[in-house]
Amino acid sequence: MMPRVIPCLLLRDRGLVKTVQFGSDTYIGDPVNAVRIFNDKEVDELIFLDIDATREDRGPDLEILYEIAGESFMPVAYGGGISTFEDAQRVIRAGVEKVVINSAAYRSMDVIREVSAVYGAQAVVGAIDAKKTFLGSHKLYSRSGVREEKVKLADHVAALVEAGVGEIFVNSIDRDGCMNGYDLELIRKVASVTPTPVIACGGAGTAVDLVEAVEKGGASAVAAGSIFVFRGKHKAVLINYPKDIFPDV
Repeated sequence: MMPRVIPCLLLRDRGLVKTVQFGSDTYIGDPVNAVRIFNDKEVDELIFLDIDATREDRGPDLEILYEIAGESFMPVAYGGGISTFEDAQRVIRAGVEKVVINSAAYRSMDVIREVSAVYGAQAVVGAIDAKKTFLGSHKLYSRSGVREEKVKLADHVAALVEAGVGEIFVNSIDRDGCMNGYDLELIRKVASVTPTPVIACGGAGTAVDLVEAVEKGGASAVAAGSIFVFRGKHKAVLINYPKDIFPDV
């Protein structure tokens, strides 16, 4: 089975942006128009993350989600501002196939347990944002990289799996938007402690990076942002999607 290749798109004020290390952002365009382009390119799946919802202590913007889901020909996952089962239920009822849970899981795993029990494990993705320390370990962060969490990576992975996630989305804050390759060590650390499928994100700059995340990191799927929305050394905004990335896998 070919690994999935998933554009990960960031929502801010109902527009698309691309960040660098969870900081400075570049405006990309209209999310619904981006969905139409990705439809034409026969993308495997899409992930949308509202990067301000949790930091602003608000729930998901259901209006834009209805527009996105209504336009998309492919499965859509969404994260941002989901803190209760009711939040997740509203997102799924808007037409989104999977909810991505990050910050809420550090307070309580109940929302994951409830979504998994009602909709199945395939409907919930546990997300991890991590940053590498000088000593080589990885610290975890919530609220779009703002709050450091005092839990070990392996312990948090185990807790997410026990709660019922169907996939684990692991994102490198250090590599985000830099296009210099994934943090393969981070991916391996997660993939080595669980049989649950791992989606790697953060750092892809070439198709080779995507392949290495699977072959060397142990990821089951790869997600990326910059590689799908920028083109050329000057990073002109151009939504694209390379095909046949894994012809020999």
